[in-house]
Amino acid sequence: MVQKIHLPSATAEQLLESADLTVVDLRSPSEFAEDHVVGAINAPLFDDAERAIVGTLYRQRGSETAFEAGLQITRAKIAALVGHIAASAGRPLVPEDLDEHVRTLGEGGMGDMRARLVPELARELPDGALVVACWRGNLRSQSVAALLRRVGLSDVYFLSGGYKAWRRYIRTRLDTWSPPPSFTLRGLTGVGKSLVLRELERLRPGWTLDLELLAGHRSSILGMVGLEPVVQKVFERRVVERIHRGFPGRLVVEGESRKVGNVILPDRVWQAVRGGIAIELVADVPRRIDVLTEDYLGEVDNREQLLAQLPFIEKRLGPIKYDGVLTGLLEAGREDELVELLLEKYYDPLYRHSEKGIRYAATIRSDEPEVAAAEIAAWVETQG
Repeated sequence: MVQKIHLPSATAEQLLESADLTVVDLRSPSEFAEDHVVGAINAPLFDDAERAIVGTLYRQRGSETAFEAGLQITRAKIAALVGHIAASAGRPLVPEDLDEHVRTLGEGGMGDMRARLVPELARELPDGALVVACWRGNLRSQSVAALLRRVGLSDVYFLSGGYKAWRRYIRTRLDTWSPPPSFTLRGLTGVGKSLVLRELERLRPGWTLDLELLAGHRSSILGMVGLEPVVQKVFERRVVERIHRGFPGRLVVEGESRKVGNVILPDRVWQAVRGGIAIELVADVPRRIDVLTEDYLGEVDNREQLLAQLPFIEKRLGPIKYDGVLTGLLEAGREDELVELLLEKYYDPLYRHSEKGIRYAATIRSDEPEVAAAEIAAWVETQG
């Protein structure tokens, strides 16, 4: 008779609700890099090459052959894996007979291991708990959780449904979010909407949802310069993490298009942006040039990135008339002229076209972000 091992599991929701957790993602480095649970660390049971080997064996020779190969890989590296997990969780641990524990868990093959491990959903997670996660919440995470519990870590859980359940939870949170009354900062490129939004967050913590910060992109054709844009899954995870922290009765966002770089705003977020009470920020051209020059060219490394992107706008403006014009201005060190030309010929016409029909409830000068943020805070508070 197979001895049963009862394993407590955690839900995706509990990971956000619980405090001071250590989440360990056992998936391969490439899987983890694409996206992962909020705050997780990577301790791969299989690296990318090993995962490919096991996957190939599963397809070509069946599940038991793949299981045996995975077991042998695990036995060879289990001491390092457990040590890494224990150190990441701040749990000094020098377990003995790890290889024997792994052998015992895998005894009888995959079928016996499945029968041996009995998941039980935990009602709540204690502070400081350790949660291990894999792709589907099956043998990878369950077996490691069982092993960790056998060597003395009693508060170890596995993520029920794994990363796939986490993604379903993220999508559900986005699809069902009801934003508070929203206000949208609008204005021509370079008026400093992001600067004002971030100053507003300093003055009124919790008011803002900074979509460009979460996306790692400024929401324009040059918006990735000097930043690290993220993929859709990471963006959605970041948005949910921010939503989970809540807003104190009001929400202020920056006016964006439906796409911020390569990510698409979820429906409820987009509704908050488009439906928010519009506040117009205004600034003179010299101030706008200063803002954009500092934003895009504040770091030396940004110049090469910008130089690579400018030909795209030259083609948009006119492939013959503007061929080499923008890149030539940058290479000649004539940044102010470059930015002014971009504003006059490209960004301002685009913005005015996109803003047709929008009525502004208030207009505020944004030359000094601190002053503008204070005025916005005072005005929004008069709106109830």
